[in-house]
Amino acid sequence: MSNTQDSILSLARDRGLLRPLDLDARGLPRVSLTRLVRQGRLARVGRGLYALPDRPISEHSALAEIARRHPGAVVCLLSALRFHEVTTQSPFEVWLAIPTKARVPRLDYPPLRIVRFSEAGLIAGVEEHEIDGVPVRITGIARTVADCFKYRNKIGLDVALEALKEVLKERGQGGWGRRVIIDELWRYARLDRVANVMRPYLEALA
Repeated sequence: MSNTQDSILSLARDRGLLRPLDLDARGLPRVSLTRLVRQGRLARVGRGLYALPDRPISEHSALAEIARRHPGAVVCLLSALRFHEVTTQSPFEVWLAIPTKARVPRLDYPPLRIVRFSEAGLIAGVEEHEIDGVPVRITGIARTVADCFKYRNKIGLDVALEALKEVLKERGQGGWGRRVIIDELWRYARLDRVANVMRPYLEALA
């Protein structure tokens, strides 16, 4: 039993957040999770999620929990802006992109705002960041700004403009760096088919 529990604890250290399915894949008994929780060696941090009780937790822990449950989803729009620190918005919901025909994730917490991306949209400009030991897929800064203009009817044009200004100010300092971020913004503006929408704002700010 000790070897089984040690294996589970080692897996929890490696993965940050542990699901019962993770044990199934390695032939480890799920009942050991309950025993480890009773012993105080594991903590239940959410429905079907377990972690070491002394693990470091960041301000973006909710994103890690969602990513462990739904690894194919992508954090986007307001939640991506918040992660990249290019907005004053503090959304209480997590904005999540899923495939066009995928089933909507059901979570008790945190609340989700779902948008549907095409297959290409779930790849282009998407980065992987490690949060609390969990790989989380998040749209990159330039892609996120373009997405904000694409979904301006959902989040507000003022939010998209704020993000654009902040990115150009903070990420676009200096000649070479500024050129790179502007090129990236144009690239994703064309991908999202919002180049004509963004053009007057980008030209005025650039």
